[in-house]
Amino acid sequence: MKTVEVELPGRAGDLDGLPGIAFSQAPLPRTTKAESALAAVLRPGVPYEWQYVATRENEVPADVLRAAGAIKIAIVDTGVDVRQPDLAAKAPETWDVVHRRASAPDRDGHGTFVAALAAGSVTNDEGIAGFGGDAQLLMVRAIGPSDSFSDVDEAAAIVYAVDHGAKVVNLSIGGVGASQLEQRAIEYAASHDVLLVAAAGNEYDSGNPIEYPAAALQPPGSNGQGGVGLSVAASTMAGTRADFSNTGSQISLAAPGENVFSAIAVAGAAALVWAANPALTAQQVAAILKSTASGNGRWSPRLGYGVIDVAAAVAAARGEPIAPRLRAGSSLSLQRVGSRRIHASGRGGHGPIRALRLAVHLRTSAPVVTPDYRTVTLQMRRHGRWHRLARTSTARGGEIRWTVSLRPGRYVMRAVYRGRWDLHAAIRLKPVRVR
Repeated sequence: MKTVEVELPGRAGDLDGLPGIAFSQAPLPRTTKAESALAAVLRPGVPYEWQYVATRENEVPADVLRAAGAIKIAIVDTGVDVRQPDLAAKAPETWDVVHRRASAPDRDGHGTFVAALAAGSVTNDEGIAGFGGDAQLLMVRAIGPSDSFSDVDEAAAIVYAVDHGAKVVNLSIGGVGASQLEQRAIEYAASHDVLLVAAAGNEYDSGNPIEYPAAALQPPGSNGQGGVGLSVAASTMAGTRADFSNTGSQISLAAPGENVFSAIAVAGAAALVWAANPALTAQQVAAILKSTASGNGRWSPRLGYGVIDVAAAVAAARGEPIAPRLRAGSSLSLQRVGSRRIHASGRGGHGPIRALRLAVHLRTSAPVVTPDYRTVTLQMRRHGRWHRLARTSTARGGEIRWTVSLRPGRYVMRAVYRGRWDLHAAIRLKPVRVR
């Protein structure tokens, strides 16, 4: 596919129909999709590594991480600083499609960070370990002289990546307005069995616009089905939609985007799925990532098919049983408070009412995730069903203390936290007899 960008005195459409002209259009602007400030990633007490636990990247077998060395991830962005230790260890390929040269310096920083998240070395103990394991890295700089993107340069970058062996292409860029040239480049990638992954956008508070190229990969109205690539929303540490993340029928799935970038997490995950089973097609890789995400096959306009589960996707690609995602729970300890009688005016029944103190402690399986300020429900078993007694948020340290008034008798209670990946999956039931 060959394109030419020229300046015309008239409208671009005036060229349509001339010999040798397939179509013409004015260039459309594209911008980087920085979900949040890079400086926030390394703020004290909130390491970026939480995303690996959130997506179960940390449970991917080591042999799959190594096998990803046969897969090349291309990143279309602002360039790359190859001096960064975690990237230097990978010796990434680079190309600048605007200036047509091998050097692709990054004056913005966005491209370098995305590259590190995609395929930073996992063995050099420096910088960031990437989502793509040992995947190869091709960095394609597509930013123009005025530090801006256009669909023209984006399309050229996609074609270059395809022609130079990329199996996955990450596009953490976007803008409003569909582009014929962009569409042609996407079709070119699809015809070569290359999977494109794009950020769905972070302009929810600015009208929630439909953004391209993401909407060209997962068309509006598709409700996450089909498509020729993946449109990625951003999720939080709690597994919910990040408040800045765009929503709509063009969302495929989601990945952590709170203090990190979401699309590149999916690109890296795709490389690992392909490493687990090189015989898969691009569409099969996309389908596996959707079907194994946290939505369990259900789609929503906020998170698509849910937050990616890399361990489950890799297992599915290998045809292995999928280990269940840990569901959050709580441990429940009950302590009777003496035999102090409580004033029972207006109450029926027999015997004195007693005060029972209950202590609930939440435990976290991820060191970077706090059990503080989590909502826990206290329930009691009656007539074969669980009934809610109280609902409270944990204090610092993950503790709640309740005092419950009960008449003499035998009771079964539990504390329930219906969270996600960050808490243990054990709930203890303990019969309690009040005398």
